[in-house]
Amino acid sequence: MSDEPKNGAEGWEPKPLADEGDKRRTGLRRLIPTWRMVLGGLLLIVLVISGGLVAGYLLVSIPAPNSAAATQANVFLYADGSTLARQGEVNRENVNLSQIPKPAQHAVLAAEDRDFYHESAVDPKAMLRAGWNMLTGGSRQSGSTITQQYVKNYYLDQEQTVTRKAKEFFIALKLDREVSKDEVLRGYLNTSYFGRNAYGIQAAAEAYYGKQAVDLTTAEGAYLAALVNSPNAYDTQAHPENRDRAVARWHYVLDGMVKEGWLSKAKRDKMKFPEPDRAKPAVGLSGQRGYLVEAVKNYLIDNDIVDEQRLARGGFRITTTLEPKKQKAMTSAVKKRLMEKLDKKDRRVDKYVRAGGASVDPKTGKVVAMYGGIDYTKQYVNNATRRDYQVGSTFKPFLFTSAIQNKSTTQDGRRITAATTYDGTNKREVVSDGNGTGYAPENEDHKSYGQVPVSEAMDKSVNAVFAQMGVDVGPKKVKDTAIDLGLPEATPNMPEDGSIALGVATASTLDMAEAYASLANHGKHGHYTLVQKATRGGEVIKLPDHDPKQKVTRAAADSTTSVLQSVVKGGTGMAAQSAGRPAAGKTGTAEEDKAAWFAGYTPELATVISVMGQDSESGVQKPLYGAAGLDRVNGGGFPAEIWGSYTKAALKGKPVKNFDLKTNGGGDLPSTQRPTTNPPTTQAPPS
Repeated sequence: MSDEPKNGAEGWEPKPLADEGDKRRTGLRRLIPTWRMVLGGLLLIVLVISGGLVAGYLLVSIPAPNSAAATQANVFLYADGSTLARQGEVNRENVNLSQIPKPAQHAVLAAEDRDFYHESAVDPKAMLRAGWNMLTGGSRQSGSTITQQYVKNYYLDQEQTVTRKAKEFFIALKLDREVSKDEVLRGYLNTSYFGRNAYGIQAAAEAYYGKQAVDLTTAEGAYLAALVNSPNAYDTQAHPENRDRAVARWHYVLDGMVKEGWLSKAKRDKMKFPEPDRAKPAVGLSGQRGYLVEAVKNYLIDNDIVDEQRLARGGFRITTTLEPKKQKAMTSAVKKRLMEKLDKKDRRVDKYVRAGGASVDPKTGKVVAMYGGIDYTKQYVNNATRRDYQVGSTFKPFLFTSAIQNKSTTQDGRRITAATTYDGTNKREVVSDGNGTGYAPENEDHKSYGQVPVSEAMDKSVNAVFAQMGVDVGPKKVKDTAIDLGLPEATPNMPEDGSIALGVATASTLDMAEAYASLANHGKHGHYTLVQKATRGGEVIKLPDHDPKQKVTRAAADSTTSVLQSVVKGGTGMAAQSAGRPAAGKTGTAEEDKAAWFAGYTPELATVISVMGQDSESGVQKPLYGAAGLDRVNGGGFPAEIWGSYTKAALKGKPVKNFDLKTNGGGDLPSTQRPTTNPPTTQAPPS
């Protein structure tokens, strides 16, 4: 008889039925979710998302229009708190869709949303991508259709937040059900910002072409459509250096119209870029105020501190770094040393003369003064920030700094210092590794100097010497040093070849002042600034820190300062002695004498002055031969004189400071250097 208990006996339990699908999970298998769990989880997520979408759609209503129609003024203040300017009057005139030519409508669609008429009001994929970028700190993207952009412009604001994007999403969905596509497009065209304080295509047509929107040509409509993406970047009159980018964007719009069947290729091929009119600024921005306000606005926008459209909506209180005393001193110096000597009635060339200036505190990186032109309402382009004139020989100090920084040597192995001699023969062919390069630049006035030390070559701006030095150091190293000192990496015409040595780069006057400030600060460079405080209501806008870093060695910067002191004491920059203080500087002249420069500094102030030639009617750069009755205008003339006059006034009452230099021998001048004894004159020696 079996000892096992029978059915019903105490202690007996039935065995579980064997089932392949119900095997017990042991070990790590217990951590792996079953298909039932996965399916249930997915269904739960779908239900949560669906419920959220339904709740959002029901809870978010179409609000009343925002207060953009009553845009507040932006208030700009000098560093001492006194008022510089107020700006913010809204320029807008709403028009019906019938008053906007079809080609202009199609141009905007080609630029911003080609699928507008047959797509949903939202693009979830693009929105998710934009939202993820915002959450992770990535680049800002709108991810928006035209409907969403209209919602943002008309009902919400420009804040880059997930909450605002969510509201935009649901309002756009509701609008898509309640409002026609034509009505949305009409609203979008009337609320978009086109730059020049123009809201809507009617105001834009007047601001850029002096006509009504209904009279816009296809080419003009395409240009206005290109502006919507980035008004500040594509205004070819305000920023001539960006013209190629603007034209490329214009071509993109036209090509999109052809692709969508809105424009024939034959008509498109015949079109020429429609240059916009010069801007007509508000009278309240006359004199220097307009230049200063635009420079501050561009600083905030270009450094991603405040979004362009948000800034245009107003309400900001911006305290600049500009000091009234120094600002007045610079304006007065330009007027007395240059403008009062011009005769625009009897000398045509005098009509071409323009001037720019920028002054930076080397220790803080603050821009304390700026000169943009004779009057913002007469000459719109800021001569202090434009990047379309060659800097000439003011670039040569960067070569020498790079040579000391990189411990460079000549072709025969000699260490490059201030005392190193070079062959200064006119049209001497530049040599690389013992071979001729075919590059043989002329010296000013075709003068030859024979064997000459680097310091004297800097005094007299000997092209033959610095063309060779550029190859000895290496063009890429020279460019890297210039960028380390403060020139923007994207400075136009700054090639990595031998021509970099002679200043073909077209950096702005402000760019050069920033770079020379780094030399004055012993090789330290930080974020320069035009704004020391910005608020909007109770919001304090975060500004970049100055945060200076040692970008080039102190020995390299101080050696350059030593050599540039010699330029002022006995070289082409002697007119700068009128500042009455220890000074270092360099003159420069652009090709064909279309611009003349003086870039210099004292221990406490770095300032660059430029004098340029430009035809106000055509915008073409013009040589300055004969200006003010002189045969030529060089950097040692008007620019150096203006620099000296400004610096003397700007530092009046301040104790005189000497340079504290540690050159490690790199900046020691040779005892055999031939001094220049000629007194400074308006008609300066070559630069």
